[in-house]
Amino acid sequence: MQMPQLGRYILVGGFNTVFGYGLFAVLNWTLRGLGSYSYLYAGFLANLIAITVAFLGYKWFVFHTRGNYLSEWIKCVGVYGSSMLLNLAGLAVIVPMLRHYLKRPDYAPYLGGALLTVVTVLLSYLGHKHISFKRSDTAQ
Repeated sequence: MQMPQLGRYILVGGFNTVFGYGLFAVLNWTLRGLGSYSYLYAGFLANLIAITVAFLGYKWFVFHTRGNYLSEWIKCVGVYGSSMLLNLAGLAVIVPMLRHYLKRPDYAPYLGGALLTVVTVLLSYLGHKHISFKRSDTAQ
């Protein structure tokens, strides 16, 4: 008996979420000397790396598609690119607000990144299912 597609997506997505957020946190700490907007650089770089890691996990373990690596990767980048833009825009709005309200303003990028992760996970599943790894009706 095989685990349902959504269950596999949650497992791979869970790993990639932890990986991507961990990478964001490390890059945010590493790039902190680049100014008060260094979290945006960290978010951009972390997303680019995590997209490629996620692509392979989704292709091999979730959607089980064969071939079409370049085509599917480009679509995956498109889906995640949309999520990344939403994430960066969200960070630009949420982080300044959190800095204003938190007792430790330096935690704002970390908390903002965590909050936006929930939105990204939901939108990405739908995008990957219907765009990146969409099968023709005969293949399903």
